[in-house]
Amino acid sequence: MGDSLDTILKAIRPLDSSAMTAARQRQDSLTKPQGSLGRLEELSIQIAGIRGQAIPELKHKAIITMAADHGVVAEGVSLYPQEVTRQMVLNFIQGGTAINVLADQIGARVIVVDMGVIGGFQPLPGLLCKTIDFGTKNMATGPAMTHRQATDALEVGIELVEVEANKGLDIIATGDMGIGNTTASSAILAAISGEQVERTTGRGAGIRDEQLAHKVEVIERALSINRPDPKDPIDVLAKVGGFEIGGLAGVILAGASQRIPVVIDGFISGAAALIATGLSPQVKDYLIAAHVSAEAGHQLLLDFVGLKPLLNLNMRLGEGTGAALGIFLAEAAVKVLGQMATFAEAGVSEAEQLQSEQGV
Repeated sequence: MGDSLDTILKAIRPLDSSAMTAARQRQDSLTKPQGSLGRLEELSIQIAGIRGQAIPELKHKAIITMAADHGVVAEGVSLYPQEVTRQMVLNFIQGGTAINVLADQIGARVIVVDMGVIGGFQPLPGLLCKTIDFGTKNMATGPAMTHRQATDALEVGIELVEVEANKGLDIIATGDMGIGNTTASSAILAAISGEQVERTTGRGAGIRDEQLAHKVEVIERALSINRPDPKDPIDVLAKVGGFEIGGLAGVILAGASQRIPVVIDGFISGAAALIATGLSPQVKDYLIAAHVSAEAGHQLLLDFVGLKPLLNLNMRLGEGTGAALGIFLAEAAVKVLGQMATFAEAGVSEAEQLQSEQGV
């Protein structure tokens, strides 16, 4: 591991229990029946523990969308041609995608990162070029990347969060773009969880039954050829992963090290979370699963990591779209915690007081 990765892993600490206790006590004193706001209450307490603040605020929001190509597309696992990755990156920076619309809705900045799109890009406003290589190798014939490239991808994500934190960063969301990346994510899930490939593999952008069966066979071949070590997340990333997945895992690790909540999007962000939590199990407490996607393996992945999604909207777009909605809910949760009146402040009788007065 590189020095910066090792330093980040050592910096990840448990949540602040005193801040969580204070947030819980305030939630229980707000003008509502205790627990009546359900997950919003749990979410506000978790964020208090992450931020180390009894009443946190989420003013500075960022969605980091990383893009890269995948050599396994040569095996015919995707409905779309590989050049769509490049075309969509250009669409991101022109503001024409779903994530641009949703980020604008919640007041978040979108950071678009080229981690390894084939051919690369000339310098363009709104695009960070952090190319590891022009796409991964075909994992069905050998490792997707070298161990060094896997570590480099993680460290790009770490360094990016450090830069963005200097601009103000209270919450991060992860997003992705890369034709073929559901294949890599399914392979990562199967390698780390031990689940059968048939259960971890879905239809991606909408492939039919025959192509799905072929996709399963390609992933099984990749796992057989590469034999990734489930106890070594970097080995798994190197052998069957993607550059954007590694970069997002670095974002997750860096967010946790700086006590910033990380809202993960769908299946690909989930694969990054698998890598990150494999490197540091403590990271799980810093993660907010925005939604469960329509991709077959996503619920399996969330169950394996131990995360409960906030939403189920049958989304499967990626880009960070589900995570943007997760940020909205996170901000709503902390605003309720901070801005709602307590019984004492509002002069409203609490349940115990009413029972006492009525002789119950």
